[in-house]
Amino acid sequence: MDIRNFQAGTYEKLYEYRAFRPEPICREWIISDPELSDILGRADRALGELNAFGQLIPDINFFITMYVAKEATESSRIEGTQTNIEDAFKNSDDLDPEERNDWKEVQNYIMAIKSAIKEMETLPLSSRLLRQTHVTLLDGVRGEHKQPGEFRTSQNWIGVSLKNAVFVPPHHTHVPDLMSDLERFLHSEEIFVHPLIRIAIGHYQFETIHPFLDGNGRLGRLMISLYLASKKLLDKPVLYLSDYFERNKTEYIDHLMAVRQGNHLREWLVFFLHGVEETARASTCAFRKILEIKQRIECEVLPRFNTRRQDNALRFMKQIYARPVISVGEAAKALDISTNTASTLISDMISYGVLTEITGQRRNRLFLFHDYLDVFR
Repeated sequence: MDIRNFQAGTYEKLYEYRAFRPEPICREWIISDPELSDILGRADRALGELNAFGQLIPDINFFITMYVAKEATESSRIEGTQTNIEDAFKNSDDLDPEERNDWKEVQNYIMAIKSAIKEMETLPLSSRLLRQTHVTLLDGVRGEHKQPGEFRTSQNWIGVSLKNAVFVPPHHTHVPDLMSDLERFLHSEEIFVHPLIRIAIGHYQFETIHPFLDGNGRLGRLMISLYLASKKLLDKPVLYLSDYFERNKTEYIDHLMAVRQGNHLREWLVFFLHGVEETARASTCAFRKILEIKQRIECEVLPRFNTRRQDNALRFMKQIYARPVISVGEAAKALDISTNTASTLISDMISYGVLTEITGQRRNRLFLFHDYLDVFR
């Protein structure tokens, strides 16, 4: 089907409301639009450049933790949480009680990404994997009593009430077939669809099906990252779109609704692909800044430590690339050194401009790797 001829679906009359039933998407999709083809090419090249650049980064897995934390923070922020990326690296006890629920949602998202990527070593991106990941997302947070890990068996909606909803997804009896169709579409080798077009359409369809009673937004955005990882479009999972969606939240929601209401699939694809290109180039730029910070510290800071302390200083730097908010106790445990040694090491890092103390307390102090964290703000 040519994308220009796309028909999103039909409204089904049910008791006192109408639900939107999307058309199946597992079919060949043809792009005859030169402008859309050009945008797809640019997004594809930006991904390739990011992938190539990422392979030049030593110890890249330390830095990936930051990308995951940023994705978790921004995706949760779309749902209304207030946790920032700095808070994501704190322990629950370091936060005010009213901040802990939001923090827990972000921690769940981080755990969900890591565990799902690990699971994909033996399990394909599938309804089964999405259900498993959904359990992790909702563990101990709002929505925990809304059938985590199970496709819904009742009607849901977006808005203040079912009767006055902004959008009503398909009746729950259609969910299993629609999710099976989506899964086939993501993996079918019998049809040719560029992977970026496939996941753009797949994400739209997932959000339209809204297969769970809660957590659909977070899981739908996470699915994009899992798909890119599963198809090896990137050797390392360093492209996450939630920051782009959060900064353009109104457009993001409007484009999804415009597909359902007016069949405007092309405009959604343009928006999505522009986000891939912009995010990939921003990630490449972030890697360059990280390398500059790393090189500056290695040339200007680490040589200030005598030979006996060089190893601890080097290991400490690796640690804070993965966890840029740290306490003396955490540093001592991570490096297997005494508290006094860790305290002296951190004091030196403060004096050399690497760390900043952020709590203003005499005890239970936290220290921030500020230049590095600013790259991801």
